[in-house]
Amino acid sequence: MNIGEAARASGISAKMIRHYEAIGLISAGRGANQYRVYSQADIAELRFIRHARDLGFPLQDVKRLLDLWRNRARASAEVKRLALDHAAALEAKAKSLSAMAESLRHLAEHCHGDARPDCPILEELAGKDDCYG
Repeated sequence: MNIGEAARASGISAKMIRHYEAIGLISAGRGANQYRVYSQADIAELRFIRHARDLGFPLQDVKRLLDLWRNRARASAEVKRLALDHAAALEAKAKSLSAMAESLRHLAEHCHGDARPDCPILEELAGKDDCYG
């Protein structure tokens, strides 16, 4: 199948498929006309990549997971370690995002939100020491 068909079958845009090929994540065969040709195995790999990316895995981890998936003699311990490390990173990011949201809520509580020019939100962004005065 061609790249457009592969994109539809995998749920990944043709542009991203080309990118994944350019960075060595996947490789496509070439037909007699030198156009990319994708097999069902290629589509399965693209779907694997899409699911891993949907879970937020960075590309370097997707590559490692894809290599492990391709290797039927793999040890599941490495896969589990990658998943748990990624889960911990996601939890840390969620905690950081929650702290940022709380800071913004706090700043918004101290902003009058009226016609006056004083705004503790802007003062904080500007780095002023007394942002609530």
